[in-house]
Amino acid sequence: MLNRRQILTRAALVTAGSFVPRLALARPGTERRFIFIIQRGAADGLSTLAPMGDPAYAGLRRELAADYAGLPLIGGMFALHPALKEVGGLYAAGQALFVHAVASPYRDRSHFDGQNVLECGAARPYQLADGWLNRLLPLLPAAEARALAVSATVPAALRGSAPVTSYAPSGLPDANEDLLQRVSRMYATDPALHPLWGEALQARSMAGDLAKAKPGGAAEAGRLVAQMMQGPEGARVVMIESNGWDTHSAQKARLNAQLGGLDAAIGALRDGLGEAWSQTLVVVATEFGRTAAANGTGGTDHGTASLAMLLGGAVRGGRVLADWPGLAPAQLYENRDLRPTRAVDAVIAGALAEHYALDPARLAARLFPGGIGKAEGGLIRA
Repeated sequence: MLNRRQILTRAALVTAGSFVPRLALARPGTERRFIFIIQRGAADGLSTLAPMGDPAYAGLRRELAADYAGLPLIGGMFALHPALKEVGGLYAAGQALFVHAVASPYRDRSHFDGQNVLECGAARPYQLADGWLNRLLPLLPAAEARALAVSATVPAALRGSAPVTSYAPSGLPDANEDLLQRVSRMYATDPALHPLWGEALQARSMAGDLAKAKPGGAAEAGRLVAQMMQGPEGARVVMIESNGWDTHSAQKARLNAQLGGLDAAIGALRDGLGEAWSQTLVVVATEFGRTAAANGTGGTDHGTASLAMLLGGAVRGGRVLADWPGLAPAQLYENRDLRPTRAVDAVIAGALAEHYALDPARLAARLFPGGIGKAEGGLIRA
């Protein structure tokens, strides 16, 4: 992790701008950007995009279904959660694509195991040591492979041999420029520390005001991430961790706050990236979904299939992809969960292959060796 404390106490061990050579590709670099947002805690896809057209839904969800009454249906049968106003605007503009009833190969209900499978791209937990997002980086031109984790540590999806920067804001007072210059002079003749200190300052410069800002909410965080992705030396591949999606109780209020924060961050990313948004792909995914039926405490428990969202100007959106399995008792997975009908790995691999003009079959095999079948197609604008 890179934050102000580490910049003042030790040089970073990961780089912000000095990347090792990568696999050469025939095409030149572009302004493409990719953001992966992981919803840790198992986000409820059945509330994010509610299947109001399914006759079993209202009875299963009871009071959790009330917020969707009177909302317009999209994709013929779904209602978008009312907190997702910015995302709804993206859908109307053809820049949001919802893929429902998706899941990773994982079929149990442990958060840690499920997140590991989602991030590493394996068939089983802890089968691979590196992550699919790190395995993507050597396939990209160097200018498109500057990777950043907005996280306290480098998440599993970005761990691996390709260099990655991580950054998280510190609560300590900001270091002034005079102090930084004095430390730079102190390290100037040290052959070991001087280059590492330079790398740390590169990360500080790329992060801009992230450390000294006191984020007032998700929108501010989105603006700061967009700032870190601007300019010729800005990050081009970013992973953002979003926590707090485990809604076992009081789900209505908690999910409204969670989705409202996500929505604000997405809107701020779009506005902050400006023209670059047209070449941006954002993927939002979670480790598994939640039960079809509400529990006795106004929440839902750990489930199986959920929802993935593809957002951005690069997305061929305005659509819902769903081989809908139904919510009647005989249609549920293990008599309790939304049954998976699509692989989230196939969605991610297909979107990335089209976004970066890479061969979909080879990319899917490299990123997701757990065996996902054919990558999804037609997700990104030509």
